[in-house]
Amino acid sequence: MNQFKPIFLGTVDPRSEMAGFRRVANSQKCVRAGGHHNDLEDVGRDLSHHTFFEMLGNWAFGGEYFKEEACSMAWELLTQVYRIPEERLWVSYFDGDPKAGLDPDLETRDIWLSLGVPASRVLSYGPQENFWEMGDTGPCGPCTEIHYDLAGGVGAPQLVELWNLVFMQHNREADGSLQPLPQRHVDTGMGLERLVAVLQGKHSTYDTDLFSPLLSAIHQGCRVPPYLGRVGVADEGRTDTAYRVVADHIRTLGICIADGVFPGMSGAPLVLRRILRRAVRFSTEILKAPPGFLGSLVPVVVETLGDAYPELQRNSAQIANLVSEDEAAFLASLQRGRRIIDRTLRSLGPSDLFPAEVAWSLSLAGDLGLPLDLVELMLEEKGVQLDSAGLERLAREEAQHRAQQAEPVQKQGLWLDVHALGELQRRGVPPTDDSPKYDYSLQPNGGYEFGTCEAQVLQLYTEDGTAVASVGKGQRCGLLLDKTNFYAEQGGQASDRGYLVRAGQEDVLFPVARAQVCGGFILHEAVAPECLQIGDQVQLHVDKAWRLGCMEKHTATHLLNWALRQTLGPGTEQQGSHLNPERLRFDVATQTPLTPEQLRAVENTVQEAVGQDKTVYMEEVALALTAQVPGLRSLDEVYPDPVRVVSVGVPVAHALDPASQAALQTSVELCCGTHLLCTGAVGDLVIIGERQLSKGTTRLLAVTGEQAQQARELGQSLAQEVKAATERLSQGSRDGVEAHRLSKDIGRLIEAVDTSVMPQWQRRELLATLKMLQRRANTAIRKLEMGQAAKKTQELLERHSKGPLIVDTVSAESLSVLVKVVRQLCEQAPNTSVLLLSPQPVGKVLCACRVAQGATPTFTAEAWALAVCSHMGGKAWGSRVVAQGTGSTADLDAALSTARAYALNQL
Repeated sequence: MNQFKPIFLGTVDPRSEMAGFRRVANSQKCVRAGGHHNDLEDVGRDLSHHTFFEMLGNWAFGGEYFKEEACSMAWELLTQVYRIPEERLWVSYFDGDPKAGLDPDLETRDIWLSLGVPASRVLSYGPQENFWEMGDTGPCGPCTEIHYDLAGGVGAPQLVELWNLVFMQHNREADGSLQPLPQRHVDTGMGLERLVAVLQGKHSTYDTDLFSPLLSAIHQGCRVPPYLGRVGVADEGRTDTAYRVVADHIRTLGICIADGVFPGMSGAPLVLRRILRRAVRFSTEILKAPPGFLGSLVPVVVETLGDAYPELQRNSAQIANLVSEDEAAFLASLQRGRRIIDRTLRSLGPSDLFPAEVAWSLSLAGDLGLPLDLVELMLEEKGVQLDSAGLERLAREEAQHRAQQAEPVQKQGLWLDVHALGELQRRGVPPTDDSPKYDYSLQPNGGYEFGTCEAQVLQLYTEDGTAVASVGKGQRCGLLLDKTNFYAEQGGQASDRGYLVRAGQEDVLFPVARAQVCGGFILHEAVAPECLQIGDQVQLHVDKAWRLGCMEKHTATHLLNWALRQTLGPGTEQQGSHLNPERLRFDVATQTPLTPEQLRAVENTVQEAVGQDKTVYMEEVALALTAQVPGLRSLDEVYPDPVRVVSVGVPVAHALDPASQAALQTSVELCCGTHLLCTGAVGDLVIIGERQLSKGTTRLLAVTGEQAQQARELGQSLAQEVKAATERLSQGSRDGVEAHRLSKDIGRLIEAVDTSVMPQWQRRELLATLKMLQRRANTAIRKLEMGQAAKKTQELLERHSKGPLIVDTVSAESLSVLVKVVRQLCEQAPNTSVLLLSPQPVGKVLCACRVAQGATPTFTAEAWALAVCSHMGGKAWGSRVVAQGTGSTADLDAALSTARAYALNQL
């Protein structure tokens, strides 16, 4: 029912086709694998649950019909059209909920009895079974279910739900209470798969011809017996469970990927990733499927569902590739996971818990992407218990980190709920006339003039949404006017802001922070410096700089959309966008990340359109005229009728002429936003950020105008610094200090380039250059240090005769050099234990040591370094063989004496 939520909530645009819906019948794709209605873990265990299914529904909006008609039509369809025997059908109704103050739905019971259903087959249940809710809040109501008896009168009934008829007559409020809806609705749903099972005389949906081709393909591709439809303990080895899981999940994967949802790391993509990996587990571990098997099932899904859903046929190769890629990645992760578990277990004691940190790194939330239940199963097989408490702590920390990293959620403004909207409609209050938002013009000097708007206050609301006749001084409130020139946030464009004044009192400003659209009404959020009441005449003024910034970004967004299609191909699809005066965000469907060359080409295409200062044409036309225009850009959403068309450089009438092909040559979109009248005012566009939201979706961030120019200038400045660093590196470094300084400068440049607001294509190119320079600089440092270490090693060997111990001081520029000297000494004198100290400026001392191969087990490098560095008030770290540390002392001789004494005692 997701697409009809605006009707249920009263927020549907009154100018849209949907606003006129009264009776609807439909069939639609549904995925139930997360959130309030979640069947994922049930799939495979029984014979009826699915993650993807096709839902048949009929709907009545605004009381067009209700319980009696819904029940009688359902009964007629099942018994007279489909000819399902009446004696195989049972029904249930809502038995009431005293806690919620809800009476039993006796009306529905009596309707079924009047239709001839025997009282013995009319059952009553409580809210868990027969009260349907869309979520924690929102429209809800009692439901009546029609069940089919699989037993057919032989023995005890075996009932399976066939059809659910929901009567939406309540609204669950935020405080948990129930209130009557202003308008009642009917929402019914019958699963196609279950209906097919009944009509084909099958006990299970998996036995129908919707699934039999898949089950046959699984049998042919795997080394297991044929599918027998067993469940529970009868399903030895869980073979039939695996058949059902794989058959169901590959359908879900095909449908979702064809609709642009790809396996990913959060939200719906993460759910899809879990589904894919669950399918891989069952296919490889139980069905013993060969690698790449899941991808080979995609053509079978296309064969069974492709006629109904042509997008499967269009995207079959992409679906198969994505499934195969993720399957291969998961199997590789599984092998790595097993090795990591085995290596970790070797370091644990018999009663130790498996470390939570390691399990987390293996999980979907960590590095390898293994489901946690699989990690636990792998540990269980080895008789090891997981540190569950530590795992819960890590999950909490991850949740807190995600919350901190998430984009700040805009504070929820004032809102008209379903009751407030229902009251306005009952009173016959017309939708707000917001056409004055398009009342602006371009002046000869290149500036824009925005008209004011005279309006009347129709209704006032307090912060909690209560309708009031007046508001007092300092009160935050919502204003409903008969008309407005404010743009209410929609279509990805931020709301206008500004102020209003009362007629005759122009010196008292009422600041307006935002405007929101609620079911065709524009609600203005304001603060009242003085009393304001219904009937007052007001004059509205938009913030001109803010509005112009939004217009600039919105026109730039259309140019960016067009430029992406020009660069990546006409099949490139927009996935969403948002803009405000500061910057714009654009999500685009891509199979691979954009290359620097593609990013630069997109910017150049936009710059060309901006430089030509093309006229932007806007016109409202009948929605039907836009249906068959090649190249016309629109999103998968409900548009008003008439709809506004925005065309760059070509008059709308010409752009909409199918014979002109103009929409293929320029930007033409359905859009309600406010735009520049000429493209030149965009000035420039720079893409300053790019990241993968999920596999298949890239998010671009861009700035325009002066910000874009500043970004280009900063990019050029950083490019000059990178060039200078390249020249310094080419000249070579005579000593380690200069080499280290250059390496640090390159590191600082990497951070600057990574975080600066600059062209993304240039950032990618400069980072690639800098990382190459960093590798070369590090190589140069290693060569210098190796040379220095070799020289100092020879000096020390000449100073010390061969023996079991060398303890001495040496000048070294860094701990890295000192460690290399120790290593080279031990390579040339393998039976000698070595500890070296290197005094540094300000009294600091570096320490490095290594114990000889034949040293006693109690003589460890870490303990040796710790004894010496503790004497110097410092710290040490390392292993049994090698260690290093630091300290501070003015008495090096005492530190050397400590080192010799400790070593001689151990030797």
